[in-house]
This record gives sequence, C-alpha cells and structure tokens, in this order.
Amino acid sequence: MSPVRAMFLGVDGGGTKTAFCLLDSTGTVRAETIGDGAYYFAENGPGGIDHVVGVLKKGIDATCEQAGITPADIDYTFLGLPGYGEAPRDVAALDAAPSRILGGSRYRVDNDMICGWAGSLGTADGINVISGTGSMVYGERDGRGVRVGGWSEMFSDEGSAYWIAVRALNAFTRMSDGRLPEGPLAGLLRDRLGLTFDLEVIDVVLNRRQGRRSDVADLSRTVAQAAEQGDTQAAAILADAGRELALLVAAARLRLGFTSEMTVPVSYSGGVFGSTVVLDAFAAQLRATDGTYDLRTPLFTPVLGAALHAAKLAGTPLSPAAFSTLRSGPAAHRSS
Repeated sequence: MSPVRAMFLGVDGGGTKTAFCLLDSTGTVRAETIGDGAYYFAENGPGGIDHVVGVLKKGIDATCEQAGITPADIDYTFLGLPGYGEAPRDVAALDAAPSRILGGSRYRVDNDMICGWAGSLGTADGINVISGTGSMVYGERDGRGVRVGGWSEMFSDEGSAYWIAVRALNAFTRMSDGRLPEGPLAGLLRDRLGLTFDLEVIDVVLNRRQGRRSDVADLSRTVAQAAEQGDTQAAAILADAGRELALLVAAARLRLGFTSEMTVPVSYSGGVFGSTVVLDAFAAQLRATDGTYDLRTPLFTPVLGAALHAAKLAGTPLSPAAFSTLRSGPAAHRSS
C-alpha cells in the first residue's frame, strides 16, 4: 500500500486573476487552475466579500476536480488575498470566508505578498520585494514577518509599475513643453494612447480611462520599450525604480533585526523585474547599502509559494527530498 500523501492548497489572489495550486507532501503538483481576480476593493467590475467567496469556491472546486479529491481531503490551505489587512473592518469577514468552501479551520488567510516571499525564497528566512502594479516588501526572520511599503499608489508604491508610468507621463508633458529634449518615449506614448495632439493625454488618462490604476500601470511597458530604444529619461525612471525597491529592502532588514554581519537572502517577484534596467539598478543599490545581501533568482512562482507556506503552517514543511523533487519538476512551476 502506498503511503498517504498530505495535500496542501495554495491560493495567490490578484486583481486580474487568482491562481490555485495543489501540492502533495512528496513535492508533486497535483493540480493547477486559474480563476478571476479576487481583489475586493475592485476599481472596475465586481468586488466585495461575496465576490471573493465566489472566486475562491469556483477555483477550489475546479482544482479539487482536476486532482480527483474533495475540499475535505486538503490538509491545509494558505490563501493570499490582495488588500488583506488594509481595511481592518473587513479582516474578520475575509478570515471566515474560506470556511464556507473548505469547512473547518484548516487554513489561513493573509496578504498575497506572502505568496511572493514563500515562492521566491522557498519559505526560507529573508526578504522578497514585489513590484507589479503596486510595490511592497515582505520578509521573515525566525517566524516574524515584516511588511514595508505598499501604502497605495496615491502616496507610495515606489518602484511599482504605476509609479514608473506616472513619472513617464510627467516626462512626456515636459518633452511636449520643451522642458526636456524629446526622446522615443514621447512618440511611443502618443501611439499607445492614440493621441491626436499632446494635450489630449489629460482627457485620455483622466476622463476616458478614469485614471484607473491598472490602465496607468500598464504604461510601464511602454517605458521599458522606450528605454530599449535609447530614451535616457525612460532609462533613468526605470533605474530610479530599482533603487527605490532596494531602499524598501534595506528598511525591512533593519526592522527584522538582521545585523550588519549577517548575509540576508533577497529575492523578487512581479512584472517590473522583467526590465534588466530595474533589476541591475536594484542589485547595484543593494551593493551600495549597508549590510550584505545574497540576491537570489526566484525559486518558484507565488502560487506554488502559497502551497509551500500551507505545508509549513500545517507543521509539516516539505522534506529535503520532496523539495528537491519540486525543484526538478516542470519549468512552469519555477519562477523566471
């Protein structure tokens, strides 16, 4: 008779999609599915606790069906939800929501930043910086977690896609005025936004697109494209983003109590790190900051990190052999 395998479910919630991953105690991924976004502060489309419950139920049911099990067969679940903890009045309701689907209390809900850390560092002590639409840092040491940054796009989220895009739009206005020499960024933004004249940018961004966070952040791709075409302003914005992200890591190091003699593992997740300019500037700033850092390529995707964290929370983290099996598995499970 084959040994019983414990089952761990990881859920990585996001604004546009929610990923589900079922991992067993041998390090084998049993099922993976993708569902709708689970951001209950949704700026467009459905939101609210009931919406989150609906997304979770649909995704968990599909994952279980794929693996040929029921929710009752899952030993522990970790659910990382965007925005969790940012509105204290909703925490209790979000904590209770999965019980409607999973039954019992064999789960934990927290912010999706933990998924990034757990995936990038394999749940080991250290610091992970996330830079997607928004930005923040999460690190752990001896079981204590610390969050730095992520105070919203209005007055924080330094180094994020939104932050990059807003600075690029400012550079565009300066180029149009003649306060900066015009580079490729100006033409690329005109094309991307479909402008017939430059002042129309106000109407397109603020009125037609209503300043939507996701729409603004998506313009960061155009900034990276401009930098590749030799735009010095775009390259400077991306380099500044990398430096800002490194400063968040340095703050987390201090708050976690790592001494200057300790080498701190650091990794990263999120689409902004697809820019070599950002990553190079990030690494250079870490080297210039007090303390020693071990910058590591991410091990696994955030959703797989959520499943690993579920196993750890259950008191049964994967064995070295199971971890090795996971690392040698399909490339789709590893972060790039």
